[in-house]
Amino acid sequence: MYRIAIKMLVGNGSKYLAMIIGVVFASLVITQQLSIFCGLMSRTFGFLSDTPEPDLWVMEPKVQFVDDIKPMAISRLWQVKGIDGVEWAVPLYKGIVRVRLEGGTFQNSNLIGIDDATLIGGPARMLNGTLADLRRADGIIVDQAGASKKLARLATESGRSVLIPASIGDQLEINDQRGVIVGVARVTRTFQSQPVIYTTFSRATRYAPAERKQLSFILVGLQAGADKTLIKKQIAEKLGLAAYTTDEFKDLSLLYFLRNTGIPINFGIAVLLAFLVGVAIVGQSFYSFTLDNLRYFGTLRAMGASNFLLLQMMALQAAVVGSVGFGIGSGIGSLFYYVSRNSELAFRMPWQVPFIAASAVVIISLLAALLSLRKIATLEPAMVFRF
Repeated sequence: MYRIAIKMLVGNGSKYLAMIIGVVFASLVITQQLSIFCGLMSRTFGFLSDTPEPDLWVMEPKVQFVDDIKPMAISRLWQVKGIDGVEWAVPLYKGIVRVRLEGGTFQNSNLIGIDDATLIGGPARMLNGTLADLRRADGIIVDQAGASKKLARLATESGRSVLIPASIGDQLEINDQRGVIVGVARVTRTFQSQPVIYTTFSRATRYAPAERKQLSFILVGLQAGADKTLIKKQIAEKLGLAAYTTDEFKDLSLLYFLRNTGIPINFGIAVLLAFLVGVAIVGQSFYSFTLDNLRYFGTLRAMGASNFLLLQMMALQAAVVGSVGFGIGSGIGSLFYYVSRNSELAFRMPWQVPFIAASAVVIISLLAALLSLRKIATLEPAMVFRF
């Protein structure tokens, strides 16, 4: 009987194709929109992902996310070093500076200043040069995306303008001071897609606009076996500062954007519309398919098939449509990710995204089947003679 159900399904090619297209569209849009949403949200804490060394991030308690900088006095660094269980603590500067390019244009960039002695906090994936080159005079490291586009210089070749990526040896002007590129690194793109410039902490504080307090964060490494919870409590009680693990700081930054921006609502509407369109297309096509095949269901009923068996056949048909449609839709979504992986498009597909898309497809298939359920459940064997 199940083989008959499959033959009935694929035998009506136009209806079968319409149902497949509906599920493909729904699963593709849901997968794509959720993946772009995840990619965009991951950029809100991308800097934290690129800085894996610290066990704790210490900051002013009013900080709401990673780019919400509340500067501290440098004396705070020595106070944190005095906490029992702290093995090392280093300063970190993070801010926005305006960079003057060779052609005279200006580009806002993220400036990261890492500890002069240990270079903790620097980029982990160097493409050209080494992290130690930051100790050279006026040395800076730029990110690959920024170097290839926003920090690139404009030149004329064969009568047309071309962008020449910034490379080692090129100079940038940062706050009327010289910066010499000594390396290019691969880092997570920022939420605003601005270039990222790394240098030493002492040099970053010279590049940055003059302020009385210039310490953005304190990166802390703990002694082996130290109790993170206890040390965080001591930092809060003794120093009045907040201390987070990397994962906690990521969650803090993510929740800020989820609560205070319209991004979740915008993507949620797109996903909901894709779901509703999928239900409409698949439901209408499946109901039309059921009406076209009532004669066959009536024949089976006249031959002694029970309601439960007929409903099983319909469930199998819905499952086949959902599986094929989801496979094609999620496959196209994965291909989209592969094609756009090196572009500026934020696209990230954790395992939760296909799971949510698959759950949506299951619901779409069930709703489509339920639309035709009453027709099958109330079908009388004698109806076969009316066709």
